Amino acid sequence: MSSTLAEVPSKAETKARVARVFIDGEAGTTGLGIRERLAGRADLEIRSIDPAKRKDPAARKAMMEEVDLVILCLPDEAAKETVALADELGASAPRLLDASTAHRVAEGWAYGFAELAPGQREAIAAAKRVANPGCYPTGGIALIRPLVDAGLVPADHPISVNAVSGYSGGGKGMIELFEGGKGNSFELYGLGFEHKHLPELQAYARLTRRPIFIPSVGNFRQGMLVSVPLHLATLPGRPSPSDLEAALKAHYAADGQVTVVAASPGDRLEPEALNETDLMELRVYGRGDQALLVARLDNLGKGASGAAVQNAEIMLGLDPRG
Repeated sequence: MSSTLAEVPSKAETKARVARVFIDGEAGTTGLGIRERLAGRADLEIRSIDPAKRKDPAARKAMMEEVDLVILCLPDEAAKETVALADELGASAPRLLDASTAHRVAEGWAYGFAELAPGQREAIAAAKRVANPGCYPTGGIALIRPLVDAGLVPADHPISVNAVSGYSGGGKGMIELFEGGKGNSFELYGLGFEHKHLPELQAYARLTRRPIFIPSVGNFRQGMLVSVPLHLATLPGRPSPSDLEAALKAHYAADGQVTVVAASPGDRLEPEALNETDLMELRVYGRGDQALLVARLDNLGKGASGAAVQNAEIMLGLDPRG
């Protein structure tokens, strides 16, 4: 899963010109969120294609030749088709940021979770192609990877990840179902143990044993909770909940988007508290030899459009303050 390197613009070059961005699939939920976040910025220009030509390969290739970055907000197969068009451009191809599932564990693509590990932000900055993380894996990986890297959780430890998301994470069909008043109050799904987010969750959490991942959806538009229960007596050294919290704090000490929040047994966590932000909160609950790790985020923010904007800023060398 190495990344293909590209020339990174210097600060002087970035100031000298405006970055040009094409959002392929800008009318979808993620595309709209990205466009809203980028609107009005003086350091970039958003290019759009004539809607009548959005499926015309020649028109799309011409657009790609004119821009610095293409953000793919497309179904997996359509994203692969766009990447194939970019391949045909050779040296004229723009950099690509793919928000689909298609390339998250693909060779030649950097994983777009800047807080993943030391050096990941630099890898994104230098990559020609970056895969935006999935919403569920963002929470799960954020909780698990630092503990694996710190040696507190073995890579082959049996891990279960539970999560609930607002219905906006299910795409157009699920949104229409729920907003049409036909959605259930709560649903478990992915009960075939083959959810499409499993490969990246396992790969970037550095787990050698396939985790159990059972997602769910609630009858609310957006917001997400991801939780990981642990029996501490089964872990090497029998770490305490405070040991786990300390490891997370050490990992995320320098980052402002991911924060470790003090947990209280009296908390009542609901998934919508971070909606319309690009933040993620991590908590560790525990008693005796049991612990629960919890991540809270907006599935359309840090879990989708917000992460894409963060990656675009890193790739283009832009000031995150706009």
